[in-house]
Amino acid sequence: MSTLATPTQIWNSSFNHQSLRIVALGDSLVYGYGDPVGGGWVERLRRQWMAQENGHVLYNLGVRGDRTQQVAERLEGEYRYRGELRNRVPDVIILSVGVNDSARLRRPNGRLFTDFETYQQEIENLLDQAQQLCPVYFVGMVPVDEEKMPFIDCFYFNHFDQYRYKEVTKKLCQSRNIPYLDIFDLWLARGENYVKSRLINDGLHPNVKGYESLYEDILNWQGLQQLNMSNLSAMV
Repeated sequence: MSTLATPTQIWNSSFNHQSLRIVALGDSLVYGYGDPVGGGWVERLRRQWMAQENGHVLYNLGVRGDRTQQVAERLEGEYRYRGELRNRVPDVIILSVGVNDSARLRRPNGRLFTDFETYQQEIENLLDQAQQLCPVYFVGMVPVDEEKMPFIDCFYFNHFDQYRYKEVTKKLCQSRNIPYLDIFDLWLARGENYVKSRLINDGLHPNVKGYESLYEDILNWQGLQQLNMSNLSAMV
């Protein structure tokens, strides 16, 4: 009787040609805020690879509060300084940003932190800038708990605006053949209790359980499971 491979085994086997240098850039979801146990999904993945012989090198370049424009401003510099030996630049960029752009300021119907038209242009520019450097992957935002708003008495996040911002991001990624993991739809489909049980008290950031779930969702993500050296070299 044959045994099915686990997501982790599939992930590991897809990279069996050589060790890769990967940078993850974005906001607090990349940074791992809210997870004092595992340090977030990026740190969990980094630890897994570090424990393996010839494991991949993963740099966490998440900054709390970053919006798309701020990630774009530091993208190339962060990328160039993570090449390590022989001036080698990283092989892959993972992006995760956008939720901070979607916040409304001071009241539920206040102005958007980054207005929608501006965001469309900024996320388009970020994707184009990143693709000029190396293959790109995008991890989408998690849904918030609207009942816990406002965040720090100023920022009002809601599902309606989150959906608009993630949808335009998703469509721009698809038009550029950038794999996009739609965490927002994935978590909402699992139910309100599922989402609320995976967020800390601020209603915005995942808790330990939330980051564990994110980590598993990313391990199961077909986009990254299918990454191997043959399609990597074709994408560069």
